[in-house]
This record gives sequence, C-alpha cells and structure tokens, in this order.
Amino acid sequence: MLNRLTRWLQAPPEAKASRAQGAIALYVAGHAVWTPRDYAALSREGFQKNAIVHRAVRLVSEAAASLPLVLKQEGRELDRHPLLQLLSRPNAREGGQRFLESLYGHLMVSGNAYVEAVSLDGAPHELHALRPDRMRVVPDADGWPAAYEYAVGAQVVRFALREEALPPILHLTLFHPADDHYGLSPMEAAATALDIHNAAGAWNKALLDNAARPSGALVVGGAALTDAQFGRLKDELETNYQGAGNAGRPLLLEGGLDWKPLSLSPKDMDFVEAKAAAREIALAFGVPPLLLGLPGDSTHANYAEANRAFYRQTVIPLVKRTAEALAHWLAPAYRETLQLEPDLDAIEALADERESLWRRVSAAAFLTDDEKREAVGYGRAAGGKGRRRGP
Repeated sequence: MLNRLTRWLQAPPEAKASRAQGAIALYVAGHAVWTPRDYAALSREGFQKNAIVHRAVRLVSEAAASLPLVLKQEGRELDRHPLLQLLSRPNAREGGQRFLESLYGHLMVSGNAYVEAVSLDGAPHELHALRPDRMRVVPDADGWPAAYEYAVGAQVVRFALREEALPPILHLTLFHPADDHYGLSPMEAAATALDIHNAAGAWNKALLDNAARPSGALVVGGAALTDAQFGRLKDELETNYQGAGNAGRPLLLEGGLDWKPLSLSPKDMDFVEAKAAAREIALAFGVPPLLLGLPGDSTHANYAEANRAFYRQTVIPLVKRTAEALAHWLAPAYRETLQLEPDLDAIEALADERESLWRRVSAAAFLTDDEKREAVGYGRAAGGKGRRRGP
C-alpha cells in the first residue's frame, strides 16, 4: 500500500494537450474511407490562386465568425458559463473568432470541418480545428463512423468514438447527396467555372506579356526565308520586341519584310466568359456578386439589399447549423440542456428590419410583455407576470 502511494505521489500531474499536435504512430485494424476529392488541388487552384474564391471564402468565414453566439438554458440567456469561456478562448494559440474563422473556412474549401476536444476529468478544456485533408473516417461493419484517424506524414492518431459524455471529434459537413460521410465543397460545385476563370486569367497575362495584343505578322516579299533566316528573325523578335519592357519600340525591317499589325476585337478583349464564370463562383458560395466587386448595379440601395440577402441566405443559416452542432456536442459534458444561437441584433445589415419589427410588436396592445419579448427573440422576463400594455 505504501509503495503504491509513493508511486502515485511521484507520478507527473495530468495535463491537457491536443493529441493531433503531438502525433504518435498507432497501427490499428479497420478499413478507412478516404475523401474522394483533392483538397490540396482545390485550395491551391481556388483559394490560393483565384481572387474570387479567396474573397468569397474570406467574406463568408469572417462574417460568420464575427457574429456573436448567445447561450441559452430553457429559453433563458446565460451571461456566464464555462462553455462561453471555452468558446471565447478555445486554446492557447487562438481566440474565439480566429478559431471559428478556421472552422468556417474549412467548410467552404473542403465541405468538411473537424474539431478536437481536449478533455480533463470529463470536461472540455480546449478546442482545436483540424485540417480536413489529414482526417479520414473509419466506419464500422454497418457503415457508421466508428473512429477518426488524423495523419501527419507517417504518424497517425486514432480517435475512437466510444460511448462517453463527450466524443473527441466533432465532424461538421455541408450537404452531399451522394456521400455518407463527407460533405460537398462549394468550390467543387464551381470547379468548371473556377477552371474557366483561371484559364481566362492566364490568357490575359499572356496578352499583357505580348503588349496586350497579338504582335502582328511579318510579310516576306520575294524569295522565301531559309530555316536559318527564319530562326534568327524569330529570336530577334522575341529578344528585342516582346514583353512590357519593349512596348512601343520601333521595328527595323530589311530585306523586303513588311509589318502587318493585328488587333483584337472588343469582344475578344471583354472576356465575357470570365465574367460569367466569376458570377457562377459567387453563386456557389452564396455571395452576391455585388459584394465581390463584380460588374453590376452598384447603387447604394442595391448594395444594402445584397448585404441583407448575404446574411439572410448564407451567413445566418451557416452559423445556426454550426452553433446547434457545437451545443449538441458539448452540452452533455456539462450535464445541462444548452442551446447556442446567433445574436441577430448584432448584425448591422439587419438593423432596419429589427427596428421595424420592434416598432410593430410594441404597437401590438393585444400582446403581453412576455409575448412581445418572445416575438423579438428574447425569453420571458424573470418573475414576469405577463402584464398587458395599453388599454
């Protein structure tokens, strides 16, 4: 007994840390279902190389992450709770907004997002957003997820989904009609438009490298050029007259050569296809083209309407789904019934709508005070008796 007590006193204290950050090679049985899409290609060709995709992802993730979350218990808003503290500072490296930006960004690029919970004594103490391309689902014999495996090089960490209060991994997905485990990225749905837009950009760059137009044609009068003469002439043109540094340089011709300049029509320079592709990309991400600076009706009224539509149709549904999943995942660890909801009053773009709603509800004399509070999104007042205002 004394020896066991001595070993217990000498043992290092239990510490919390992300298992994925200190990856250990674990070899386990089971067949994994790999994601069928190439996350690296989507992120490289889309987010890293395409300005429309980059801005759309940033716009959605930043707007969604900046929307405050309200914690409620049985309809009553809680000002203080360990869950609120956890979401405000998920881990030592990130604040709450940066953590949520990563989460929403992964959803936009991959269609999947993974959150690891680091628990101590059964309670969550840290949350970490894991890269989707390193995670895979390991299903059981019935096809349901039995574990998740996170691979970094040759090192693999297995997160088993045991019957416990807090599963170690939360898997968020966007709807995919043909996949049981993984979500569909908006970028994958817009892949064709993305390729067209990138190809148009490469074409435009090539035109700029050639003074923004085809250089023209050299017409030879008299005898044809030999192969050696043709090669020398071609090399001289590329060396001395091609590129932005040689723009406008006069061309010296000899030996009966004649220069016939060529030009592009306005239609060729307009890149109608590229503009249409940009709008399709914006459509896939649920971002009004006006907010991305694409050509259109750029009046103030239209911009305000586009901003309201962006929040109503894209940001709010995304935040509601994510908040509901986070609350459903974390609440059992606190042994409480909790709900997370976005604070719609904090959205400046919807301020006019909220003001109109409050004005209409305040003028409704047939509603009690508690009914009015519930109509505008607040719970019943503590100790309220349901008094009616007005006659």
